[in-house]
Amino acid sequence: MSTEEKPKDYSESPIHLEYFYTAGSATTRFLNQVKEGKLVGQACPKCKAVYVPPRGSCPRCGVATNIEVPLTDKGCIESFTVVHIPIPGNPIVPPYVCAMIRLDGSNISFLHLIQGVDIQEIRIGMRIQAVWKPKEEWTHSLENIKWFAPIDEPDIDVATLRFKES
Repeated sequence: MSTEEKPKDYSESPIHLEYFYTAGSATTRFLNQVKEGKLVGQACPKCKAVYVPPRGSCPRCGVATNIEVPLTDKGCIESFTVVHIPIPGNPIVPPYVCAMIRLDGSNISFLHLIQGVDIQEIRIGMRIQAVWKPKEEWTHSLENIKWFAPIDEPDIDVATLRFKES
């Protein structure tokens, strides 16, 4: 084995990084609404897609999204995964479910937890609603929603979850 083929020595050392995140105007407006227990998206004036959390511009059309759209805290599961491996420092004990949640009236999904149902019962299209923390604990964070839980409404037809052109 030549010198170039030999494995390189390496070492692991923990690091600690502190950073500050400055939200843009769209995210700031969104998080201010979340602190009040409201969910809002922004609609593209060209293709009419509604994005939540808002991004400030439509990734499809490249135009500013400044039309605010109030949304409910109900939606459906667009996709999901069952997590079996513990994450260091995470208080959630596996197995648990992370799902892409599509709120009613929006065109894209965001990641959140699903609880209140057996893992074997979770399915794409399942209707769900946010379970909020007590109001006195609310901050400027989607963590105000503890998780989403199933509700007694018929599943959404998976075919309707596809993005539709306007």
